[in-house]
Amino acid sequence: MAALSHLPDLAVYDTLPKLVALHARDHGGEIAMREKDFGIWRTFTWDQVQARVRAFALGLTKLGVVPGEVVGLLGDNRPDWVMGEVATHAVRGYSLGIYRDALDEEVAYLITYADVKVVFAEDEEQVDKLLNLADRLPTLQHIIYSDPRGMRKYHDLRLMPVTDLIRMGEELLAAQPDLYDRMVAETKGEDVAILCTTSGTTSNPKMAMLPAGRLIRHVASYLSADPKGPEDEYVSVLPLSWIMEQVYAVGMGIVSRMRVNFVEEAETMMHDFREIGPTFVLFAPRLWEAIAADVRARMMDASPFKQKMYELGMRLGLEALAKGQRSAMADAILFKALRDRLGFTNLKSAATGGAALGPDTFKFFQALGVPLRQIYGQTETMGAYTVHRGNDVDFDTVGVPFDDGIEVKVIDADHNGVGEIVTRHPNMFAGYYRNEKATVADMRDGWMHTGDAGFFDKKGHLVIIDRIKDIATTAHGDRFSPQYIENKLKFSPYVAEAVILGDKREYLSAIICIRFSIVSKWAEKNRIAFTTYSDLSSKQEVYDLLRAEVERVNQTLPEYQRISKFLLLYKELDADDGELTRTRKVRRGVVAEKYGTIIDSIYAGQPKIDVDTTIAFQDGTKQRIRTTLTVIDLAPAAAAKKPQPVAA
Repeated sequence: MAALSHLPDLAVYDTLPKLVALHARDHGGEIAMREKDFGIWRTFTWDQVQARVRAFALGLTKLGVVPGEVVGLLGDNRPDWVMGEVATHAVRGYSLGIYRDALDEEVAYLITYADVKVVFAEDEEQVDKLLNLADRLPTLQHIIYSDPRGMRKYHDLRLMPVTDLIRMGEELLAAQPDLYDRMVAETKGEDVAILCTTSGTTSNPKMAMLPAGRLIRHVASYLSADPKGPEDEYVSVLPLSWIMEQVYAVGMGIVSRMRVNFVEEAETMMHDFREIGPTFVLFAPRLWEAIAADVRARMMDASPFKQKMYELGMRLGLEALAKGQRSAMADAILFKALRDRLGFTNLKSAATGGAALGPDTFKFFQALGVPLRQIYGQTETMGAYTVHRGNDVDFDTVGVPFDDGIEVKVIDADHNGVGEIVTRHPNMFAGYYRNEKATVADMRDGWMHTGDAGFFDKKGHLVIIDRIKDIATTAHGDRFSPQYIENKLKFSPYVAEAVILGDKREYLSAIICIRFSIVSKWAEKNRIAFTTYSDLSSKQEVYDLLRAEVERVNQTLPEYQRISKFLLLYKELDADDGELTRTRKVRRGVVAEKYGTIIDSIYAGQPKIDVDTTIAFQDGTKQRIRTTLTVIDLAPAAAAKKPQPVAA
């Protein structure tokens, strides 16, 4: 395969430590990674990566880590996370990434369930999280931190700066110069190397066991569909705990030598992104939606002339896109400058995954000239296994499998061809860690049962509708996908999150969370006084603004899918409250239970709903909220009559 001619022999170099050692030998002076620190880009060559991985691995050996033990990684995306992970594989241990914003209960569960003895914790914030758990982490013996700022006040014997770990490793290297090489030689591709948590809808996620060789082979499969090489730049912004960031920042970075760049802080992400000008980017749908919303929000403050140019450029761009073309005029007056401002000028490839991206948002970026493709997969399948090829991009699909070795089919299909998506390929997970029962439930006869509903269109593209358990049916027997309607709503710059209701009900309703950063700017511009999120979301002017957005979406939907009632929630949905997964998917069961009284009141026909509740913040503080939610009734008569069925 010509596109993969630059790759090493992956049958021989079948683990990440072997590949790092190879690149250090053959390309030692080339840049492998960059990290923004105190405003300066700090580079790591392959020689430096190899030296640090070796010191980490030998240090872990001196700490007593043995094959089969689990090493945790907790913090932001940093080179030390990647190097700590590879070092763990070198000692034939299992790396377990923990989301940096995971709550105490989640961290305690993962560490105790996996008997973690050593954790790489990035900084004081993550160290605090571990120390606050005290005796709830009986197995934890060593906490290795990279950032020493603020650490002088701690005296816990488990704490160790990463410099001490490196010193221990170098001492062992001096005593046994060939030990690390022998350790790397003993690593095997079929040995489990990574425990990757599933995004699931429960508070205690499962851990998929991922062998290193399967990750590497799947990366090669991905590269056959979307080639990358040493000349490519990637900016790592999504959590390294997530399977797709493992595939890109760890797997693809090491397999293809694509340079991986790490931003300084979440707040500087887009600025750092523009400085690198990457050739490839992976964002989650929520981030693509936020960028699109921010662009449209900025136009509120632009001059009338610029607003007209923006509207003209978007109209010309979308019209050309509908014909499968690009508009030179739109590029000249709008898109070229906008791509430059966003840092998208050098993009050769872009992807979205982890959840469905609304077609309106997809079209926005395609018209802009961003070569955006949808990918689809699961943690258990080593991440994505379908993608759009070349110019064969369809906003309503997730494309086709990477190669012939990936089998995808739809089972138990209804008369419209919609059924459950199942898949199998040679590089899937090796089961759930210490959970054979769940493995047997999800893997049947070699096929992974995804729990997603979908079908193949006439072009052979896979179309994802929603989670099977989330597809709803009205009291009139009309089926609908809440996720599809929610994504249409979230194309509005004013909508951060939405939950569509209506299963077994007479009509559809929506709970909407405003996008505070943009709605607050709109309110200030219109001289609307407010204090908090709750206060702003209760303003009549904001309800009028959102009513127009909901009515716009309704015009694009069949009658039976239209929203009859909606309200604006007094807070944002939050992963810390269990309302969203760490990959920002709505946990519908939690929402239905937590806001059950509000939902019942909507369908009871109450125009006003009094709320008296308390919100707990991550820092432990609490805030009492007393407010009244207004239920906007868009179609009072629609609930009384049964609409005409429309084919799915």
